[in-house]
Amino acid sequence: MKQILQNKYLLLLIISITWGSSFILIKKTLPVFDPFQIGAFRAGLSGLLLAFIGFPALWKMAKKDIFWIALSGLFGNFLVVFIFPFAQREVSSSLAGIINALDPVFTLILGAFIFGIRSKTIQYLGAVIGFLGALILVYTSGSNGSDSHYFYILLLIVGAALYALSALIVEKKLMHIKSTELASSIYAFWMIPSLIILAFSGFFTDIDYTQTETLESLGYLVFLTVVSTTLVMFLFFKLVQDTSAVFVSTISLLIPVISVFWGILDGEEFTLWYALGEVLVLIGVYFIKENKKEKLLKEFK
Repeated sequence: MKQILQNKYLLLLIISITWGSSFILIKKTLPVFDPFQIGAFRAGLSGLLLAFIGFPALWKMAKKDIFWIALSGLFGNFLVVFIFPFAQREVSSSLAGIINALDPVFTLILGAFIFGIRSKTIQYLGAVIGFLGALILVYTSGSNGSDSHYFYILLLIVGAALYALSALIVEKKLMHIKSTELASSIYAFWMIPSLIILAFSGFFTDIDYTQTETLESLGYLVFLTVVSTTLVMFLFFKLVQDTSAVFVSTISLLIPVISVFWGILDGEEFTLWYALGEVLVLIGVYFIKENKKEKLLKEFK
C-alpha cells in the first residue's frame, strides 16, 4: 500500500479511472434509483463518512467562512449530484464525461466576470475552442430532433458551470482553510438536508432490496459514493502535495477519455462528431490549464 501511495503515476491512474468511471456508474444505478435517491445518497453518506473531520472543522470556523462553505458546497457538492443523474436519464455517460471537462472553461469565464480575474490571451482562446467543441456536442447529440434532449445536454453544461463557480469561491474566499477540513466540512454541512431528502425519496420504503438487479445497482451506488466521492479525494490531495499542479491537471484531460472508453464498452453511440467535439474540448482545457501552473498547487496547500 505504501508503494502505491508513493508512485505518482499509479496514483494519477487510479484517480483518473475512478473519477472517469463515475458517469458509467451513475448510468448503472438509474434503472433502480431515481436522481433524487442517487444524489441524496451520495451527498448524505459522504457527509456521514467525513463528519468526524467536518463538524469539528465547522465548529471552529468564523461565521463568514461557514457562509462561503455552504455556498461552495451548494454549487459544487449538493446541486450537481442531482443534476448529473437527472440529465443522464437522456444523455449517454460518455457525453456526460466530456461535457464535465468544460469545468476549467467556466472557471476562466466566471472568474473574469464575477471576480475580475485576469487571464492570458491563450487561455481565452482555449475557452473559445472548448465552447466550440461543446456546441458540436450539443448539436450532433440532439440530432434525433427531440427538444428535451437539448435541455438535458444544457443541464450538464450548467452542472459544469456550477463546479467552476464552487472552485472559484474556494479560491477567492476559503484558501486559508486546510484542504481536508474544507472538503470534509462541505460534505458535513450538506449531510442533513441530503439525508432528509433521502428519507422522503422512498429509498427505504419503495424499493425491493431482495431483487438481484436492485442489489447490483446499490453496489454501484455505494462504490460511487465511498470510493469515487470520498476515499479518492484524499488520494487527490496527496498527489497535489507530492507533485506539481501541471502534473495533477492531467486528470481533467484523462477523465473524459475514461468515460468515453466505458461508454463504448457499454454499447453507447460514439460518432466522429462526438470525437471532434471531445478533442476540441480537451484542447481548450489544455490551453487554459497550462497557464495556471501555480494556482492549483497553492489552492490545496
